[in-house]
Amino acid sequence: MSKLKGLLLTQGMHGMISQVEGLAKALDIDFIHCKVETNNIWKIIPPRFSPISQTVYKKIDQTDFDLIISCGRKSVIPSIHLKSISNKKIFNIHIQNPKVDFKHFDFIVAPEHDAIKGDNVISTKGAIHYLTEEEILENKEYLNSFIKKDDRKVWALILGGPTKYYDYSTKNMKHIFSMFYKLLKKHDFQLVVIPSMRTPLSTIHYAKEFFGKNHTIIMDVDKKAYLSALAISENIVVTCDSSSMISEAALTGKPIYIANILPKKNDKRFQRFRNLFRELNITRNLGEEVEIWNYEKLTETNRVAKLIREKIQS
Repeated sequence: MSKLKGLLLTQGMHGMISQVEGLAKALDIDFIHCKVETNNIWKIIPPRFSPISQTVYKKIDQTDFDLIISCGRKSVIPSIHLKSISNKKIFNIHIQNPKVDFKHFDFIVAPEHDAIKGDNVISTKGAIHYLTEEEILENKEYLNSFIKKDDRKVWALILGGPTKYYDYSTKNMKHIFSMFYKLLKKHDFQLVVIPSMRTPLSTIHYAKEFFGKNHTIIMDVDKKAYLSALAISENIVVTCDSSSMISEAALTGKPIYIANILPKKNDKRFQRFRNLFRELNITRNLGEEVEIWNYEKLTETNRVAKLIREKIQS
């Protein structure tokens, strides 16, 4: 039996790509990824006020697909419209709260901290993603040529980037780096700093200047370095702005510390996410006592794929 064909729709951001591709891979489908672009005024108008029409988005020249997996606000209308004009049965799955009538989708996959409910809603603990344990292990040795050759254990600092809630100012970064400095004096580990696509270049250079030559700062976005850091680190620290990378780190079963930044505006939704992960014994806050703890590895992507597969087959 041939594989189902999927059309993935996002705005092209790492967190969204990780979620749609992760679900597509877990569903074991062939897929094509299309970056969604909206037209004119529809760029700023919420989906609930937009017509279900080709006028909203730039034409997507793909017609041969069985499933649509979309993520993000701009992909909501294209997913609904492409399903409606197809001459065959199409299943559409939206990741995150679409903020339109849920009946437009066969499945909605949303984290628990979004607090949405419905017959077609599948709630997840954190964000689903495209990382696998096998891929992490395959890249374990990648950082060998980067890190300092000594007996120190490795900690990873995974950096996100500024959002409308969190500012990557020098003051905020200095606060996080200074906490590491205190820990380094006490525990003598080697730090590996991993940037993401959202990390400002100024933050990466500041980390290099702050930690000097005794630690490893990866200067470019490098997925293999990211995977390798997850594999070799004793402890993982992720900045609070990235729910997706905190969720990805939870696949390792290793202690995760959250590097908190004072929010610029109400971040209650993100607080709910972090509180859930703390209740699940996955995370602590950077600055708390250093300890080793265990938790059940989070494999939500596979669980969600199994539920969707069963419903599609039935």
